[in-house]
Amino acid sequence: MSWIVLIGAGLMEVLMVVALKNSDSFKNKKWTVIWFLLSMLSLFLLSVAIKSLPLGTAYSVWTGIGAMGSVIVGIVFYKDSFNLKKVILITLIIIAIVGLKLV
Repeated sequence: MSWIVLIGAGLMEVLMVVALKNSDSFKNKKWTVIWFLLSMLSLFLLSVAIKSLPLGTAYSVWTGIGAMGSVIVGIVFYKDSFNLKKVILITLIIIAIVGLKLV
């Protein structure tokens, strides 16, 4: 169950970054409020997950999901550049997350 909560925390982290981009440096009040709420939810879920998961593992997985998801969202929705290096690096993040789950 803790792993599911941790994955949820990571996904909230991705949505938080989307809200941050849409907030236009906190000039857009609606997106700023959404960013704040998603930030709090992500941190709350992370705090629940670290009750039963090792701190370093949980934090690494949380940031890995956030980083990987943000890159994918940037490519798909914000026309960020897409190249072989990014694919390789995202794949390495996925391998690292799975590896941390297995140890």
